[in-house]
Amino acid sequence: MKILKRNNVHQLGNPDGPVLLFAHGFGCNQKMWNRITPAFDASYRQILFDYVGSGQSDVSAFNIERYGNLNGYAQDVLDICDALDLTQNVTFVGHSVSASIGLLASIARPALFDKLVLIGPSACFLNDPPDYMGGFNHEDLEGLLSLMEQNYVGWANYLTPVVMGQDSQTALTGELSDSFCSTDPVVARVFAQATFFADNRKDLPKVTRPCLILQHRLDSLVPLAVGEYLHQHLAGSTLEVMDAKGHCAHMSHPDVVVAAMRRYLSNHPALQPAA
Repeated sequence: MKILKRNNVHQLGNPDGPVLLFAHGFGCNQKMWNRITPAFDASYRQILFDYVGSGQSDVSAFNIERYGNLNGYAQDVLDICDALDLTQNVTFVGHSVSASIGLLASIARPALFDKLVLIGPSACFLNDPPDYMGGFNHEDLEGLLSLMEQNYVGWANYLTPVVMGQDSQTALTGELSDSFCSTDPVVARVFAQATFFADNRKDLPKVTRPCLILQHRLDSLVPLAVGEYLHQHLAGSTLEVMDAKGHCAHMSHPDVVVAAMRRYLSNHPALQPAA
C-alpha cells in the first residue's frame, strides 16, 4: 500500500501477538530499535516505520505545511495503523519527541491505543520559569537551529555526543551521527523546529491511556524534573528512572529498557477499548 511504502513500514515477530508500534525520535530512524525488538519477537507483533523525511521513507511525500508541527507526525502514526487495519489494543513505544507524537495520536484516537511507553519524553524543551524547566532557553535553541543551517555536518557532530552521553560507545555515537547526516538538511530543519519549540503541556490532561515514563537519570536534553512533571500531569502514569546517561537508553542501555517494558507489560494487561 502507498502509506506502508511512504513510511517504510516493516513488521517483525509474532503476527498473531499483541501489537507494539515503535516510533523513533528526531534525526533517527527505525533501525535504532534493533537492540530492543529481538526481546519481543516471540510474543509480539512489532511494527516499525520511518516518519516522512526520515530514514528510508519517501521524502517526496514531505511538505512543510503538514510536518511543520507535531500533529503531522501524529497523523503518520494514525495513517499507518489504518493501513494495517489496526483498530484497538496498540501499545505505542515512542522515543523523545515521539512520546509527544504518540500522546497526540492517542488523544485523537483513544480507542486505537491500549497503553504508551515513553522513553525520554518531554512535554516542552523550553524553560518556562518558575513553574517549568524544560532544559533550554529560547536563545539556546535558536542558536542550535542557526548552527544547523550554517553547518549541518558540524551541527550533527556537536549534537550527537550530547544526545548519546559524552562517554557513550563510539559505535553508538557513529550510528546516531550517520542517521543525522543521512537526513535531508531542509527536512531536518523543519522537524527540529517542530520538535524543540513544541509545547504539549496543555495536552497532557487530555490523555486517557496509561503511560510508562522511562526517564534517564542523567540526560542533557531532558532533566529529571521533566519526567516528574509528566508523571504528575499524566493520569494513571508510571514513572521509572533508569540508571542511564544520555537520551537514547534503547540504544545505550537496551537491557534496562527491555526489562522495564517487560515488567510494565506483564503488570498492565490489555485494557478494554476506550470509548
